[in-house]
Amino acid sequence: MNILDRIVAHKKTEVQSAKKYVSYTSLEESEFFHRDVLSLRDFLLDGTRTGIIAEFKRKSPSKGIINDEVSVKEVTTAYAEAGASALSVLTDRKFFMGRKTDLLRARRANSIPILRKDFMIDEFQVIEARSLGADIILLIAAILSPAEIQRLASLAKSLGLNVLLEVHNMEELERSINPNLDAIGVNNRNLADFTVSVETSYQLAEHIPAEFLKISESAISNTDTIKQLKKAGFNGFLIGENFMKEKDPGLAMREFVKGL
Repeated sequence: MNILDRIVAHKKTEVQSAKKYVSYTSLEESEFFHRDVLSLRDFLLDGTRTGIIAEFKRKSPSKGIINDEVSVKEVTTAYAEAGASALSVLTDRKFFMGRKTDLLRARRANSIPILRKDFMIDEFQVIEARSLGADIILLIAAILSPAEIQRLASLAKSLGLNVLLEVHNMEELERSINPNLDAIGVNNRNLADFTVSVETSYQLAEHIPAEFLKISESAISNTDTIKQLKKAGFNGFLIGENFMKEKDPGLAMREFVKGL
């Protein structure tokens, strides 16, 4: 069983437990459930912003603790001020030290789109994402069947949410595309062994249909890579560890974008 299998197995147990204690009605009556969702497309294509989806991540299974000494409010607001087009907030607790309250705090402090970064396997999580103030959900092709992607994406769209599909190879891309998606994210990280290579994005770029936003995820540590990815047709660039590994992630992003 690889790390992804372990994460999904735990997530199934976690979601079933949450359903016992949190009702759908309480989610629909929450603070952010009926707010107007922000458009990922509008913010990614805004020429005054960077195209960067800046991530708040304390820990990863491959690297261990990255940075657990900063506040989500301070970091995400600094990201936004530095020109981030969107934010990504980890909400998985066991493997990434994320918290649902992190997303709530980021939402209260920011007015740009926020991605709920988690392992989405159940409709409950989609409705929960809406209640937490997310604008975007992530669907990972490696852990979902085409029917599951269709079902979760359709529900997300009915709630007004943006849908980012994450793929790692051509097989996942070909079997997963459907009209309810807004963006295709190419994860340059191999989820089986956590090695990274930006070549994955270049290989898949021309195969992503033009109607979808193209986002490159992971393995982006310099501005030259972003410039090359833009030439390959990418609109967005998800960066987390490169900023979070620094003492001041917001300052790290400000220095980074000077190179753009």
